[in-house]
Amino acid sequence: MTSLIAGPDGRARCAWTGEDAEYRRYHDEEWGVALHGDRALFEKMALEGFQAGLSWITILRKRPRFREVFEGFDPDRIAAFGDDDVERLMADAGIIRNRAKILATIGNARLVGEMSEGELDALMWSFAPLGHSRPRSFDDVPAVTAESTAMSKELRKRGFLFVGATTMYALMQSTGMVDDHVEGCWRAL
Repeated sequence: MTSLIAGPDGRARCAWTGEDAEYRRYHDEEWGVALHGDRALFEKMALEGFQAGLSWITILRKRPRFREVFEGFDPDRIAAFGDDDVERLMADAGIIRNRAKILATIGNARLVGEMSEGELDALMWSFAPLGHSRPRSFDDVPAVTAESTAMSKELRKRGFLFVGATTMYALMQSTGMVDDHVEGCWRAL
């Protein structure tokens, strides 16, 4: 598989964007861009958890509805969800209807609510590697790293769910903790 693809604008991009306009937009504007803030990182954690076993484009297409039904990913509001909310979410075809992932998001919101302001951000960013080599090709991009494994272990120790090492590496990529734009991609800095 080639690591780069030319978009309609002639720019070389990471090939995972394919021909999909939403994937191109996400790649160009969000993926690998430093993201901070407890609420923003909680949203990424929740969406990456929902993505487990699915394609990221599925989540991107459903993200507006996720944001709507999960109260803008406000941890305090989600922490107050009860059984009726779970059933409401299970009936909503606009999101991924997986009870375990819904319950994990609610439980994770409660844990974030117990943290002080900025604590989730500081905790997650503490695992960002100090040195990260730009991948030359997709073959150089790992699925798991020592840092994502350590982040996963720490979050699980605190009670968070759906935060496995592979999921946390995907979060690290999407939030700019690591920059895995391959060499030759116009976003590779």
